[in-house]
Amino acid sequence: MADSAATESSGKILLEVVTPEHRLLSKEVDYVSAPGSEGDFGVLPGHCHFLSTLRIGELQYRVGEQTEYMSVLWGFAEVTPTKVTILAEIAEKAEDINVERAESAVRKAEERLERGGLPSEVEEARVSLEKARLRQKIAGRRQQDGSRLL
Repeated sequence: MADSAATESSGKILLEVVTPEHRLLSKEVDYVSAPGSEGDFGVLPGHCHFLSTLRIGELQYRVGEQTEYMSVLWGFAEVTPTKVTILAEIAEKAEDINVERAESAVRKAEERLERGGLPSEVEEARVSLEKARLRQKIAGRRQQDGSRLL
């Protein structure tokens, strides 16, 4: 209880991102934006309680003037006035994404989609393309932010 009181008084919100393998992030932040299945949602300290399912999309969080990005692939979000918990099937920080591999995955997924096939194969290719494009977008954001710092 003392931790949530400290977070509340600091004007921050605790963001925790957890995958089946490990806790990827636990950090006090100023703002969180997540890809809810019914649309993106933003969270500031003091937000009301709610639960949401997550779709494939971009998770953003801000600390001061610095915005960080992560890819999130399905899961759940729990929001309280002092904490956002993201339980994701898969999540990756921008700095952990290999840009060349992401670009290659986009090309391969586009080729699979063009080939067509059974409805299940087309759907699998479509989801692969969506995931690959997300990873490419997140990695690209990190590169843009890095070039601005130079």
